[in-house]
Amino acid sequence: MQIPLFLDWMGIAPVSPNAFVSEGNTITLSCNYNGSAATDALHWYRQYPGSRPDFLFLVNEAKFEQPAVPSIPGISARINEEKNRVDLEITGTALTDSALYYCALHANKDADPGTCRTW
Repeated sequence: MQIPLFLDWMGIAPVSPNAFVSEGNTITLSCNYNGSAATDALHWYRQYPGSRPDFLFLVNEAKFEQPAVPSIPGISARINEEKNRVDLEITGTALTDSALYYCALHANKDADPGTCRTW
């Protein structure tokens, strides 16, 4: 299956525009970002053809994590602070994981570390 990954916000870009994985395996999608993820929120979305993007996960360097509600089994996100990278991991991939994935950076210049505001 092919999993395309696209830029959704200035200051963040996919490491690779496309990813491929066989069913049942694990895949990690990554985006490099500019800014401070300690106060900025890094988001992941998934979009199926003909549908709106669905929120998957929000994370920042202050260890704040907010998965989708209800959470989606096999989906997790993490920050690599040293590389200014945010990763989305999908374990036990299935055909239903074939979709367009978006990474987004929401700058929270006035937010305290560990808090997030939506836009």
